[in-house]
Amino acid sequence: MLASSIPPSFLLPLLLLLPSSLPADVTVTADPPMKSVKLHGAPLSHLVLYPGAGHLYVGGVDHLYQLTSDLDVMSHVRTGPHLDSPDCLPPIVPQDCPSAMPTHNHNKLLLLEAGQEAEPSSVIVCGSLYQGICDKRSLSNISQLVYQTMNPVDTQYVSANDPRVSTVAVVITTENKQEVGGTVRLMLVGRGYTSKGPGDIPPITTRRLFPVVPPRRAFSQEEELGKLVVGSYSEYNNHFVKAVAHGNHVYFLFSRRDMWHKKEYRTYASRLCTSDRSFYSYVEVPLQCHGGYNLAQGAWLGNHSGEAALFVVMAAGQASTPVATSRSALCVYGMAKLDAMLRRAQEVCYTNGGQRGGQEEAYIEYAVSSKCLRLPKDSLTEYPCGGEHTPNPIASAVPLQATPTFTSASQLTAVTTATEAGHTIAFLGDREGRLHKVLVHSDGSGDLYGSILVDRSNGVSADLLLDESRQHIYVLTTSKLSKVPVSSCERQTDCGACLSARDPYCGWCVLEGRCSRKDACPRHTQTNHWLWSFEPTNQCVTVMSLQPANQSKDEQTQVTLSVVQLPALAEAESLSCVFGLLSPQPAIVIGTSITCQSPAPELLPPMPRGSDHVILSVSLMFGHVTITTGSMTFYDCGAVSRLNQSSQCLACVSSVWSCNWCPLDQLCTHNQSCYNQHIILNQRDSPGLSSCPVVFALQSSALVPLGLSSSLVLQGRNLDVFTDEAQYVCVVEVEGFQFNLTADAKKTNDNTHTFTCSSHQFQFAVSQLQYSAPVYLRRGERRIDAAPGLRLHLYDCSAGQSDCSQCRAVPPEYGCVWCQGGSTPSCVYNQSCGSVPADTCPPPLITKVLPVSGPLEGGVLITITGSNLGMRYQDVVGGVTVADVQCGVLPEGYLISTRVVCELQQSGRQREGPVLVTVGTTPPGRSTQIFTYQDPQLLDLVPDKGPVSGGTRLTIRGRQLLTGQKTDLSAFLGPQTCYIVEEVNDTQLVCQTGSSNQTGGVPVRVFFGKAERTVPGVSFRYLDDPVIVEATPSESFYAGGRVIMVTGRNLDVVQKPIIAVWVEPVDVQRVRRRRRMALLTARKQLVFNSTMTTVLEHCSVQSSSQMTCLTPTVSPEVKVKGVWFQLDNVRVHFESIQGKSFKYYPNPDFFPLNREAPDSPYRFKPGGVIAVEGQDLIRAISRQEVTARLGEEECEVKTLDNTHLYCEPPETQPLSTEDHQLPSLKVFMGNLQVDLGLVQYDTDSLLSPVPLAAQISLGAGAAVIILSVLVVILMYRRKSKQALRDYKKVLLQLETLEINVGDQCRKEFTDLMTEMMDLSSDVGGPGLPLLDYRTYAERVFFPGQQVAPLSRQLDLPESRRQTVEQGLMQLNNLLNNRLFLTRFIHTLEAQQGFSQRDRGYVASLLTIALHDKLEYFTEVMKSLLQDLVQQYVAKNPKLMLRRTETVVEKMLTNWMSICLYSFLKEVAGEPLYMLYRAIKYQVDKGPVDAVTGKAKRTLNDSHLLREDIDYSAMTLTVLVKSGVEVQPCPVKVLDTDTITQVKDKIMDQVYRGAPFSQRPAADSLDLEWRSGQAGHLTLSDDDVTAVVQGRWKRLNTLQHYKVPDGATVALIPRSQSSGGVGVSQVFQTGERNMLNVGNVWNVGNAWNVGNVWNLGNTENLGNVGNMGNGWNV
Repeated sequence: MLASSIPPSFLLPLLLLLPSSLPADVTVTADPPMKSVKLHGAPLSHLVLYPGAGHLYVGGVDHLYQLTSDLDVMSHVRTGPHLDSPDCLPPIVPQDCPSAMPTHNHNKLLLLEAGQEAEPSSVIVCGSLYQGICDKRSLSNISQLVYQTMNPVDTQYVSANDPRVSTVAVVITTENKQEVGGTVRLMLVGRGYTSKGPGDIPPITTRRLFPVVPPRRAFSQEEELGKLVVGSYSEYNNHFVKAVAHGNHVYFLFSRRDMWHKKEYRTYASRLCTSDRSFYSYVEVPLQCHGGYNLAQGAWLGNHSGEAALFVVMAAGQASTPVATSRSALCVYGMAKLDAMLRRAQEVCYTNGGQRGGQEEAYIEYAVSSKCLRLPKDSLTEYPCGGEHTPNPIASAVPLQATPTFTSASQLTAVTTATEAGHTIAFLGDREGRLHKVLVHSDGSGDLYGSILVDRSNGVSADLLLDESRQHIYVLTTSKLSKVPVSSCERQTDCGACLSARDPYCGWCVLEGRCSRKDACPRHTQTNHWLWSFEPTNQCVTVMSLQPANQSKDEQTQVTLSVVQLPALAEAESLSCVFGLLSPQPAIVIGTSITCQSPAPELLPPMPRGSDHVILSVSLMFGHVTITTGSMTFYDCGAVSRLNQSSQCLACVSSVWSCNWCPLDQLCTHNQSCYNQHIILNQRDSPGLSSCPVVFALQSSALVPLGLSSSLVLQGRNLDVFTDEAQYVCVVEVEGFQFNLTADAKKTNDNTHTFTCSSHQFQFAVSQLQYSAPVYLRRGERRIDAAPGLRLHLYDCSAGQSDCSQCRAVPPEYGCVWCQGGSTPSCVYNQSCGSVPADTCPPPLITKVLPVSGPLEGGVLITITGSNLGMRYQDVVGGVTVADVQCGVLPEGYLISTRVVCELQQSGRQREGPVLVTVGTTPPGRSTQIFTYQDPQLLDLVPDKGPVSGGTRLTIRGRQLLTGQKTDLSAFLGPQTCYIVEEVNDTQLVCQTGSSNQTGGVPVRVFFGKAERTVPGVSFRYLDDPVIVEATPSESFYAGGRVIMVTGRNLDVVQKPIIAVWVEPVDVQRVRRRRRMALLTARKQLVFNSTMTTVLEHCSVQSSSQMTCLTPTVSPEVKVKGVWFQLDNVRVHFESIQGKSFKYYPNPDFFPLNREAPDSPYRFKPGGVIAVEGQDLIRAISRQEVTARLGEEECEVKTLDNTHLYCEPPETQPLSTEDHQLPSLKVFMGNLQVDLGLVQYDTDSLLSPVPLAAQISLGAGAAVIILSVLVVILMYRRKSKQALRDYKKVLLQLETLEINVGDQCRKEFTDLMTEMMDLSSDVGGPGLPLLDYRTYAERVFFPGQQVAPLSRQLDLPESRRQTVEQGLMQLNNLLNNRLFLTRFIHTLEAQQGFSQRDRGYVASLLTIALHDKLEYFTEVMKSLLQDLVQQYVAKNPKLMLRRTETVVEKMLTNWMSICLYSFLKEVAGEPLYMLYRAIKYQVDKGPVDAVTGKAKRTLNDSHLLREDIDYSAMTLTVLVKSGVEVQPCPVKVLDTDTITQVKDKIMDQVYRGAPFSQRPAADSLDLEWRSGQAGHLTLSDDDVTAVVQGRWKRLNTLQHYKVPDGATVALIPRSQSSGGVGVSQVFQTGERNMLNVGNVWNVGNAWNVGNVWNLGNTENLGNVGNMGNGWNV
């Protein structure tokens, strides 16, 4: 398990820093405040809380968890995967279940079962494996099994075996006097329909939990326990959402298609009495949530306004499907209203036949044969939980309606509720992983007041639970369990935050000074002591006003606070005021006013730097608790003037504070008098023009040129206040330096003074045209206020004006002119020019043009730099040409005199020329650079394909590609950008493709500005991204070079495949551990990008499905962090391919060959192998990858293990590849090359020379041996030639035989194909003779009866009809009670006079009565079969199903016949009929013995007619009358056929489309030969012309009568037969009835398909396997 909110790369440092008490799998977040634990088994599905202990139980896929209330894991159990298949029943045996495979176990049910008597409490766990069996586990430790279902039977299959099908359950305890202890604990289960596995499990069943006394089993669906019987499981596929117990009832919430009315999907709530074991009380009602919300997603039984209510989150379905959309809502249904609606449906169905006011209000659901009745009015009171005679199951046609309390755009999946201070709060989970909080008002409306993101993009499970303290809520998502507080009251530290949180749980406890729940505030019952957060009219205790709000820091006064919503205090309690951080002052409370003494001046804190006031908080305290806070300002008038030295008086009297100015004392004070008596009051006290002495204007020009002597004239007023003899001085501040100029004062009549300052020549260097200098007046040491903005502008014409155009562009008030006198012309003040200023400027000078080329279509921007390029934009408009083509000037790119930017226009052809700029009437400026109009061309591109993810480097070749600037160039592949990555030259452009959203060819376009070029005839093809499915091996050593074989798809589309290794130095790992605390606080540094490096190696593509890569070399000093394949823009991490990570190991260690003396050569004796020793030689390498070389030749590696390498060198010593005389042995493993030392061959022989005598003896012996071998060879060759001649002779005979057989086979095959075509057309013409289902069923149910003994019409007088119909309806209800029906049948069979025929009739009548309820009929039959099996087990099992002796055996026969009808009609009928016709057709082509039945062309060897009989095929023309016309019909016969055989063949042809039962009998017809003028001759098998041989008489044949081929014959009725059919009449069928084949399958009469086809007794089809006898006629 991993920490849920921390990336893997950050996990190790974080875990090292977590406190020891916090488990590694637990995550704590501050915002939102919650605790989470990540668990295996996604998706987690169920959560249960054990009250008292507070333990949590979580179920998921293959995992179960037990956790504490703080999410610490106590126990963990794996429940899968196991070998299973939904098509097989447990226990799973692989040999018996070939479809079994390792299957995940999805948790379907997780329930708590309270202990009873000696049985401990347990957890009920049901999964999807083994058809949904359940176990019981210990509550204290779920790893301990309390009960395990061993060898389960079909009644113990509880939950759905499909993960997508829902299952819900509830545990109840009811009284039952028949049980031990008087009580029984049951589990009611609701589950959806599954297409695989047992298909007869009802939607709702009852399972026994306790007591379990053998032979009973836990979780078993027993006979006496109830279940919801339905007519069609697949149609009534309920999707269950919730099961709850309330009062004396159990409720199920589910959704399904409304099969009775509009066929739309709806949500239903159903109810059962807990004491109802037979489900007589079942009733359901649809739930309607206005707004189209029809599919329930989650539910909770909670409390609303003091009454029980069902809270349901519902989603809108998608277009009449069970698929929920994201649009959802919360609807609340009161349980009282729900019960009333259910009782109303019961009452209407019991007493009013389901009708009220002419409208249908109730009906019988689930396709059962019961119907609503008209019982006595007190039936519901007498039978509140129904009875055997009451109709069931009942459904209400009137829905229970509700208005959405809350709607959401995201799909809501879970709901739970809580009650706080009388308010109902709903917590809702959604599909995005959010938890919503909704306050539900008493009128059913709701307000969303908060949402928390618990687990992003992971849906919240339907199980939302509150802990026992109801202060936290447990939220289960896909792979995480989170503990979220229901409120965050304690996080709100002040009243405003508490009330603005609008949390129904929270309120501000005034005298406690904290945000708390209502019960936690001691005085919450008193007014204004606890302020509820969600009440909009509530406001915090607030200081409405404070008098005075501000005062001078030099004063001390009484401060009065006006406070609203002040809580009442006891007499002995008091409040205090605290100013800032000063000591508390006692407060006097009078109503809502509170009076306090302000602090003494010396206690006030100093003024902040740069400020003229300080604000102190005024807190109203109750003990140490701050009730409310105001603020008071203390100001300093002296600081006001000090902060505004340039205008102290103006700042003082215009201040917001009550400050006055003493001009003679140069003092700003809060007092109303000055020491020197003259005072200027604050403007708030004396509005109007200020009386401050001030210099308010500059009478002379504010523009002063540098270098010329100039005088200043200032104007001032209110200066008469000064009476001393001090002199005035003008002060100009330039760059921190003061110029003091004497001033001559002159007073005017309007109380103003004019000050003329002495002339002065200002001279200093400036970098720009002008400099603004402050100017003011000083009298002695007093600085006279200057009006704001009073400035002197000093300027220099030559600063920044380098040419004539720039100079003349200066505004005229500056007086700057272009002076040409002197050595160099310059821009000067007009009075400083010694010559006549220039009226016009020199021609433009162009210094640079960029770019110097452009496309013919133009569209690129040309930048022209130089001087004298005009004084304004209008000067150059229309005056710029590029190679004699006008260039449009852009105003945004123009700089006065120095730069012109224009857009190149179309030229129409290639040309070149200079750039000309014309300004006014001056001659144009001409560039020295030549501009060229070019026509770039694209020729081809390489490569022409790449992956859709991009990353392919595309090289586009062409001419004149360097047209314009690089910024003007852009390349596109269709609509996608191709990013230019290299410097462009004139013939080549390289760009990298971007990603595309589809595959296919796209054009390649290059834009030169606005000019577009395409590569002619070539397109770039985006192909599917490469996919890697396997990469082996998955390990290497540090030296690298090992070949990785990569297989996949589309690998050839990659341009440069790369294998990359991400490494990090080992010392960085140590630094991380030493500094993990610092790294945790700065989490962004955990990536260590500065130290991470990547090692690359290019791969080689072999084909589209194969690629080889050499592992990169990695230093042993680094740690490998990851390996991936970079396929252009596609990155495939190695571990994502097959789930294995790539590992690097240290290099193998080889020892020198001569370990004792490494510098000496290794002595090798030729003919042996060289043994190399080492360590870890086969780690990350195989023998096939290792090569060894000895000098210039290879030393073949024979064996390689972990410590040795054996190689076989050449026989002779190879040459050395180096300077040594001796060769050295080198071993190559990838990039690893190891020199093991020199090798010297040992050439000294240890054997002595062979003696001469021995040599002569050896030669003689060899000659004798050679001579003997030659003799043997000659004899062998002679014999072999004779055998070869015999073999060729036999082979020639075989070839001749094979040719003859082949010719015969081809001929026979051609005939067979022709005959089969004739047969197909023959059979396909009239079609199969099928019986209709009614006739078929009547013949099966009542064999031998011409008419079924059951009629739908009641032949009764009207006076008794209603009574009989009501009685029949009640009988029907009783027949739908399985317990009654089984006992009824057993009672009948126990009677002595109940004959076998009676048993069959009862079984058939029951079959007809329950025909529309086959599932129920099947269950009854299974129950009866179980009883029958038990009876025969006690007697003789072999006799079972031998004869139809019991009702259930006949029921089984009928059931099999019903089930087989569709199969025979649609599947098996046609091929069986075709098989019969084909075999008969083939047999009839040869002679058949009419007496023994043996045939020449039979398929049965025992009935083969072995005599050679000469016969020939004939075609007779049979006259057939159709209507009034007689038509000839050709029939194929043999001349050896008897007359009866001919008649059978004729009737097979004439009546081939009619059932056999509707054909005339062969004995009732005579065959008449009509031979023109010769007359008519009646033919028969035996007549006076018959040939007698001894005691035997030969049957007459066509050959006997000399009937020729093509003769005309007719079938005529025999004169003595009155019921025959004439020759001129063809028996026509009224409808396409099914043929009856008598007793084709008769399995001991256990099921008699009975006359499925009846082809008569002339063909013996009883022995189907005996084809020779079975099909001979």
